[in-house]
Amino acid sequence: MPPEQARQERRRNLVAYAYLAPWIIGMVAFLLGPLLFSLYMSFTDYSLEIPARWVGFDNFREMVGEDYRFWLSLRITGVYLLLSVPIYMVFGLLGALLLNQRVWGIRVFRTILFLPSVLSGVAVAVLWQQLLNPDVGVVNSLLRGLGVAHPPGWFNDPGWAVPAMVVTGLWGVVGGGAIIYLAGLQNISPGLYESAMIDGAGALRRFWHVTLPMLTPTLFFTLLTSIIGAFQIFDTAYTIGGANGGNGNSLLFYLLYVWQAGFRDGRLGYAAALSWVLFVIGAVVVLVLMRTSERWVYYENEAR
Repeated sequence: MPPEQARQERRRNLVAYAYLAPWIIGMVAFLLGPLLFSLYMSFTDYSLEIPARWVGFDNFREMVGEDYRFWLSLRITGVYLLLSVPIYMVFGLLGALLLNQRVWGIRVFRTILFLPSVLSGVAVAVLWQQLLNPDVGVVNSLLRGLGVAHPPGWFNDPGWAVPAMVVTGLWGVVGGGAIIYLAGLQNISPGLYESAMIDGAGALRRFWHVTLPMLTPTLFFTLLTSIIGAFQIFDTAYTIGGANGGNGNSLLFYLLYVWQAGFRDGRLGYAAALSWVLFVIGAVVVLVLMRTSERWVYYENEAR
């Protein structure tokens, strides 16, 4: 390369790095740095009152072998994930199929369905806490009117607390999921439906053999985001169940327990260890889904 061309190349690189510098500095200072610091803290006994003391894997040994609340919070989060993800995905898809119809005023209905998705999680939690109040809530009042003598205690009943959380999240999550599904539905070529109709396929067969296969990339995306969102439940559980995790620790979700360990009990090193365990679990789940997605996710470009 001639010297003059090499100088111009270096100059262009320097200009590019200058534009990238704010992002790189921000990533190192506010993302990579704190991540590495929390990883180090996970191997220490650390609180705001005493300096960090290296304890090796003691935090992880205590977590697995002695801390029943770790297993309890993991189980509650897992049950919520298994209940909420399929329900949210199914209802979101049903909402998208309804919003994809060509009827008058459909844009207004789309806006109405999406509005709960932009509301504050705390506001939604307070609203549903009142609606599901076992004594004076609207839901139990309707159930009693329908002849149910002993309606559920919802958040006050440890057996119903997690399903009640699923109901609470359903109202806000379905709208956002429906909009994502709607974008996927409108990206399907009408020619595929026309070909299926020419071949004599009815509405159900068109949905099964055309809509679902072409929608699998969108389904995969919503599956990943729903799982990640289930792992990150905190604000709703804290608002409804309080700092102690609800009646009988029935709402002790994993992130709420991380908050308890770090900010209530003052064990910041132990809370960092809990956070990294959650990170590893989430990463493993996502990687497994990514590796197995090729078996059922249909990408139109690959087919061509």
